[in-house]
Amino acid sequence: MDSFSSCGFFNNSFENISDGSGDLDIDMPEICDRAFSDNFNKIFLPTVYGVIAILGIIGNGLVVIVMGYQKKVKTMTDKYRLHLSIADLLFVLTLPFWAVDAAKNWYFGSFACVSVHMIYTINLYSSVLILAFISLDRYLAVVRATNSQATRKLLANRVIYVGVWLPATILTIPDMVFARVTICQRIYPAESSVIWTVVFRFQHILVGFVLPGLVILICYCIIITKLAQGAKGQTLKKKALKTTIILILCFFCCWLPYCVGIFLDNLVMLNVFSPSCELQQALEKWISVTEALAYFHCCLNPILYAFLGVKFKKSARSALTASSRSSQKVTLMTKKRGPISSVSTESESSSVLSS
Repeated sequence: MDSFSSCGFFNNSFENISDGSGDLDIDMPEICDRAFSDNFNKIFLPTVYGVIAILGIIGNGLVVIVMGYQKKVKTMTDKYRLHLSIADLLFVLTLPFWAVDAAKNWYFGSFACVSVHMIYTINLYSSVLILAFISLDRYLAVVRATNSQATRKLLANRVIYVGVWLPATILTIPDMVFARVTICQRIYPAESSVIWTVVFRFQHILVGFVLPGLVILICYCIIITKLAQGAKGQTLKKKALKTTIILILCFFCCWLPYCVGIFLDNLVMLNVFSPSCELQQALEKWISVTEALAYFHCCLNPILYAFLGVKFKKSARSALTASSRSSQKVTLMTKKRGPISSVSTESESSSVLSS
């Protein structure tokens, strides 16, 4: 969680300078008033994080429930959807903690601080990397359709753990080392705080945006070229092209502004150009707003990668219908013969879910 949001996943560049590196204060032309930015964040961030958490839990929770309800063997696409929804669901579950921290303070203790940081990091990176795997899978399915089945199975069943969850877990090491409970953010050594901050921000830009973004862009551009060829199935092709373009635009529109913001702030920290109060305040507000936009992508993922599919909508309708019928059946039986024991209720529920 970026410290511009008062939550401190990355330390605020100017706070680090003023807190622990006195020599660098000399280079600052003036001390800026942060009261306006702090008041803005205390209202804006809890509100946005709360909305994202509610929408993300509902959307991704429904995907997880529907995928669990499906009786048939899941396809590679279904497996990626499940991974993505689990990653996004865990991610949005951390947002209420950051909302409270932004509004008031961190009240949850040191263990929760480190744990929430780690969960946040794992799922921030894993969700973006899964999107890259989805684009690669679609490339193989469309462009290499005749001989790609074995490769797609290998990617969906084995490689995804090594290519997504393992690196995302490894990237939590800085959280275990640097996360501190005082204000629940990474606290780097004072003498090198700027270097640590810049390095981890560039890591975030590279691993969390540039590399998966390139994979997504290249794969989908090739898919668009492939779908545009030939004359058969023009209606379906147009729909597929439209969906593909929407996927690309949503990813880059959500993540590019935020990455540009922290990249520019890195340049300020490295003295590539001289900071000013106006620039500092503008960057703080820009990063706060675009960070929220980036996180909103986890609410769009269920819509883009699940609800647009006809098969998923049918499965969701079946799951909800079965759930409704199950509740009606339990209510009817209760009226006829009185309260039902917990054992019989669990048995009936499990039989409905497995049907």
